[in-house]
Amino acid sequence: MEIFDCISAVARPIHDFGDEFMSDHATAAIGLRAGFAPGRGFYCRGRFGVLGEASASVVQAVQGFLGPDLVIAGWRAGRSVMPAEEAAACYTQAVRTWGRAHISADADVEHFNLLAQQLIDAADADALPLFAGWRAQPCPADDPAGAAMQRIHVLREHRGACHLAAVRLCGLSAREAMVVNLGVEQATRYGWREPHPAAANLIPRWQRAEQLTDELQAPLYATLTDRQRAEFARLVTALTGSPTPVTGRREHQQVRGRTA
Repeated sequence: MEIFDCISAVARPIHDFGDEFMSDHATAAIGLRAGFAPGRGFYCRGRFGVLGEASASVVQAVQGFLGPDLVIAGWRAGRSVMPAEEAAACYTQAVRTWGRAHISADADVEHFNLLAQQLIDAADADALPLFAGWRAQPCPADDPAGAAMQRIHVLREHRGACHLAAVRLCGLSAREAMVVNLGVEQATRYGWREPHPAAANLIPRWQRAEQLTDELQAPLYATLTDRQRAEFARLVTALTGSPTPVTGRREHQQVRGRTA
């Protein structure tokens, strides 16, 4: 499988599987049991806790795609519950717990873990601090399904961080990118206050940002052979329960519903 075919095949399943984890009531329940109030405190403090005790404005700048009111309120609400490092560890445990419950028992998680770790190790983390923080989280050797889910999350953070860089390079703000990608109503759901409909001339910029995101990820996938890339795409399909990917050089087009 060619590099960009593989990236195209796995990007959406990895993103959406991570979204399912983040939005699951079972994930929120772990946060409640840990002492977080209902809302975004566990999500913000847990996901972004790998950045350490940063100010809320710095966290907002690093993650980019969620509206500042949502992130700042969630980060501050979680601060009184536990330190950032501890919250990140708690969120990591939630990632693994969800993976054990949702990754198919028939999936070859051991093989996935080997290939996924090869991709993660190959990544250049410069200018990708959220990815770097998640890559640094210890990954268990005795919990294959949990480790697989953690690696899915790390790869998701890599693409998200690359996409934020690509969006800005293409002359879009994060708010504009969210509106182009998801529309006004969904952008509001993700914390953007009164976003305006996207101007038509912004759509080609967003399409170019998607293409550039693939290009930024290409060095990772170049470390796999053609056969390994095909195996990795098949394993992602098996782990996430996503539709079987269609191979063939893709055209970069607008894809509704994907967020970082």
